[in-house]
Amino acid sequence: MKRTEIRKMKKKRSVLRGYLLLALSIVTAVLTVFLSLRLYAQVTGAPSLSVPKASVFLDHNGKQIGDRFSAERRYWVELEEISPFLIDAVIATEDRNFYNHHGFDYKRIGAAILKDIKSGSKAEGASTITQQYARNLYLTFEKSWKRKFKEALYAYRMETFYSKDVILEGYLNTVYFGHGMYGVEAASRFYFDKPAKDLTLEEAAVITGIAKGPSNFDPIDNPERSTARKELILYLMENQGMISEQAKNRAINAAIVLKTDNWAEENKRVAPYFLDQAWREAEEILKKNGRTPAEGGWTIKTTLNLHHQKTAEEAIAKWMPDSGLQVGFMSIEPKTGAVTSLVGGTSYADSPFNRVTQAKRQPGSAIKPILYAAALENGFSPLTFLSTEKTIFTYDDGRQTYAPNNVNGKFAGHPISLAQALAISDNIFAVKTLEDIGYQEFSKVAKRFGIIDTSFPESPAVALGTSEVTLFDMTKAYNQIASEGKAIEPMTILSIEDSEGKMIYEHPKQTKKRVLSEQDAFVLTHLMTGMFDPVFNDYSAATGLSMRQKQTRPYAAKSGTTISDQYLIGYTPSLTAGVWTGFDKGKQLTDPQDKGATKKIWIDFMETALQGQKPEAFIPPKGVNGIVIDVETGGIAVNECDKQRLVYVKEKDIPQKLCTDKDLREKRKQGEGDSKTFDLFPFSFFE
Repeated sequence: MKRTEIRKMKKKRSVLRGYLLLALSIVTAVLTVFLSLRLYAQVTGAPSLSVPKASVFLDHNGKQIGDRFSAERRYWVELEEISPFLIDAVIATEDRNFYNHHGFDYKRIGAAILKDIKSGSKAEGASTITQQYARNLYLTFEKSWKRKFKEALYAYRMETFYSKDVILEGYLNTVYFGHGMYGVEAASRFYFDKPAKDLTLEEAAVITGIAKGPSNFDPIDNPERSTARKELILYLMENQGMISEQAKNRAINAAIVLKTDNWAEENKRVAPYFLDQAWREAEEILKKNGRTPAEGGWTIKTTLNLHHQKTAEEAIAKWMPDSGLQVGFMSIEPKTGAVTSLVGGTSYADSPFNRVTQAKRQPGSAIKPILYAAALENGFSPLTFLSTEKTIFTYDDGRQTYAPNNVNGKFAGHPISLAQALAISDNIFAVKTLEDIGYQEFSKVAKRFGIIDTSFPESPAVALGTSEVTLFDMTKAYNQIASEGKAIEPMTILSIEDSEGKMIYEHPKQTKKRVLSEQDAFVLTHLMTGMFDPVFNDYSAATGLSMRQKQTRPYAAKSGTTISDQYLIGYTPSLTAGVWTGFDKGKQLTDPQDKGATKKIWIDFMETALQGQKPEAFIPPKGVNGIVIDVETGGIAVNECDKQRLVYVKEKDIPQKLCTDKDLREKRKQGEGDSKTFDLFPFSFFE
């Protein structure tokens, strides 16, 4: 063989070896990259797929009443809850080889890179569904090689640890569809007023088209572009064998009926003040259970009664004058503490400040049942008589004086009973009661009811409700009286489930702890029925007579009035309601229409909320007896005495004298008997 031929052969072998070495180097490099990626994926682990989800509120019957979301409105649904048309449309449009690749479509990537190089830009995209999902979760929409590299790393990790169905489900729940809607379920509800599982072929194509560019293919703002995009998607589905030509043509010709108006109407916030309070309670519950409220996806079943809420809102709308007057309203179930309705102002849009839970105002005479609860524990009874003429009280070791007036400026010219004093809201009786039992006893009972945290100031005026409290705490206190003295705490949350359907919290049964004995709670309740009874009329009328015409059932209640505030809180055995009206800042109540709103709202609510239900009586417990007495003397009523009324007292307080007893009548007439006890007959009337 010639030397030249030998040299040529050696040269060929050398070149071949070079190619082989290059190929080996490339293969080694590729294997190294893949091994490095695999090692990187194993070291870093599975990337989190968690995203903020809307938390859903349900009423006490399980009906959805609202939601709460942080930055993105999203209702997570599983693949089985998504229309197959929508799934096919997304795959046909975004990633036809989704179930066949491992996160990257190399052919599309190569073509995209060539186009980017030719155009000198980074405009051409070739992202798979996995890559888009990674971008939605972890990255921005910046067009750069750095972002694309990070996107690829995340996509590889996702494909390593998660199944295709998990990735597809996550993608469909994270895509943005405009108008604040994230995920196919939110989009379907918004555009077509239906769940994603019920979307038709043409509707699925419209929603899929929006994902390409919400600002460009929104069917509301750009119907022509949306239609063109829909048709393109339908052609792609046909070409890939997902639908027939007939189905495509039918879907192209089908009219698209958007129902965004339904969304706007149905998603007006129901009971917004209530939902705010419920969310605050839910946050506390979740934190105590070691969960983070920001996770979202909670299903929160509340105590809201839609009938009660609507009734309250309608009563407020009917009776609140257009004067800037504000309102707070809430209702509670005595046995459970369930808050069934709550209105924190005349307009949530104008002011989300909750005047039920956040505003501290003077309750006026609405505080008196708490004062008399303390009195009943300290020797008073409904038939305790005190002189109630105009009185100047001294306090602070005699350095200060206080001269309370009654609402009409008049005073009784004779002693009156606790029963009558509460019915007509006599202020002298209240202050004398406070002086008798002492500030410490009053404060102790008020703390027990949860009205105050610290003691009342030692001023006679506190007997008339000058210490500021919230309507929430006052209504809670009355509700505890209605619950036969049990320490029932108001609550808005029945249960909480997480996004996986796991029960995180169920409200426990209420405590059996008491704030008041069953006997004192009933006696106090019956005392509060007196405000509706004209038999107690004296120098002033019973304070609830303006509501009597509408009253169809027994109520126990008490009103409270100051120069700036109006309160009314009352209950039946099954429902408690409290109302406050007043101005937010620096304005006194002078107009009769403003002053009359509270009672009108309260009686309208109670009568409508309980309409159709049988009137409930307050049933006395053991140790309490009912007796018909003469209002003027407190003696046992006989025919000769005109002002008769059934009064309930504890057995030890049963009166022993007849209303015709001369000594008893003389004491009342002369204003004597400024005492809690009376001389008794040497025998019992009931023996």
